[in-house]
Amino acid sequence: MDVLFSFRGDHLYQGARPVLTDLTLTVRPGEKVALLGRSGAGKSTLLGALRCQHATQVAWCPQDGALVPMLSAFHNIYMGALPRHGVGYSLLNLVWPQARERQAIHALARQLGIEDCLRVSIDRLSGGQAQRVALGRALYTRRPVLLGDEPVSSVDEHQAQRLLALALSQHDSAVVALHDRSLALSCFDRVLGLRDGALVLDAPTSGLTLADLDALYA
Repeated sequence: MDVLFSFRGDHLYQGARPVLTDLTLTVRPGEKVALLGRSGAGKSTLLGALRCQHATQVAWCPQDGALVPMLSAFHNIYMGALPRHGVGYSLLNLVWPQARERQAIHALARQLGIEDCLRVSIDRLSGGQAQRVALGRALYTRRPVLLGDEPVSSVDEHQAQRLLALALSQHDSAVVALHDRSLALSCFDRVLGLRDGALVLDAPTSGLTLADLDALYA
């Protein structure tokens, strides 16, 4: 497959309101793409449209986490595996987690720095811990394409870079919305920039500077 995602002069809407107009864009397999733009620029709308194109290939990490507050971090991460298993096996893991799931989730939690939180319900975690759980659920989906909407916004820059590197290493392709321009340049090989309802920047990170990206927020 030469093309993973594609738009050809498309208009993207939020309800009846046009958000992005005349969008022409191609993302190829193997690309790691940062999506930048001010709040309201259309990043979430674009990610939603990308997700619709290849839903069965996508590991999704939404901006609000979409976690189940009363369930433990372990069970929220395990929910990433639901598409891989039948209903009976999944219900069994809610009551009595199987050894292979426990081992795999504990190993992932160690990488994310939340191993000590696995038995804690989401409503008792900090914002940064909950965000790592949401990222862990996406990683546990084990699909080739990562789509993330501000997946590391609640952790410090050092941890954000480490977590992004981990996430990107486990996916063939990725499109991730960010506000941190330094992370976009250091972790990704291409940047898409949105402004005023249009795609105004599409370039490899090797030819970009922070000043180029700051222009998106002027």
